[in-house]
Amino acid sequence: MDLGARARDWSEIQERMLVPLYEAVYERLEVGPATRLLGLGCGSGLALLMAASRGAAVTGVDSSSPERLALARERLAPGPWGTRARAETRLVDGSPRDATDAKAPAYTLVTAFEPIGCLAGDSEGLGELLASATPLAERGAAVVLAGWGPPERCATSSVLRVATKLADPLRGGGSWRPALRDDLEEVAQRAGLKPDGSGRVACPFGYADVDSAVRGLLSTGLFDAAISATDQEQVDKELTESLHPHQRRDGTVWMPTVFRYLIARVA
Repeated sequence: MDLGARARDWSEIQERMLVPLYEAVYERLEVGPATRLLGLGCGSGLALLMAASRGAAVTGVDSSSPERLALARERLAPGPWGTRARAETRLVDGSPRDATDAKAPAYTLVTAFEPIGCLAGDSEGLGELLASATPLAERGAAVVLAGWGPPERCATSSVLRVATKLADPLRGGGSWRPALRDDLEEVAQRAGLKPDGSGRVACPFGYADVDSAVRGLLSTGLFDAAISATDQEQVDKELTESLHPHQRRDGTVWMPTVFRYLIARVA
């Protein structure tokens, strides 16, 4: 597996599908120059870039993909005029604790935009991240969690079932499962956070062609267990077949998809 190519596929094809989610959250929370944002699992940095463009000081942490983080560094490097927002950007390959800066004010916003509720065990990993992140935030700071919407509102559900079908059931964690209604609330409760509103955002998955769709979906990591249990060729074949019902006459692929977000507060 070429991890560099996969990271580029994520940043160039797949990540933009989540832009409506980022925009909805930033608009609702009035993200701007007074915001000090800590992005958990920041990946290739598009959400951070959007917050920085609003004037926020942003810090991103990610330990899952050095390749994605390298792309984030490119995206968020100070421009030729060194804008204030980008000059305050920090990117850390590690955990939230590694982003601790005793001289800096506490964070006013923590985001976890990597959607949960689609892989068995993904909420446990998010819980660990929050446990190390919330002590870095001020009291009353907003913590935003994101998850997949109801399967009946996500055309991608039928495609993602390929991952479950091919993955070894004995592996347990890492296989796809339908999103549950209270996934986000349960994570917030375990982290000692107080829910303070939620919303749903339409984030359609649109691709130029089937090949782009396959590359984009594989870049999410949702099919990794299936690849390990079978092989890349088998997953590519069945994923391609599952996309045919969503292909339009002009060759593009279009799948209406909904994501849900929860705003919680640090006690």
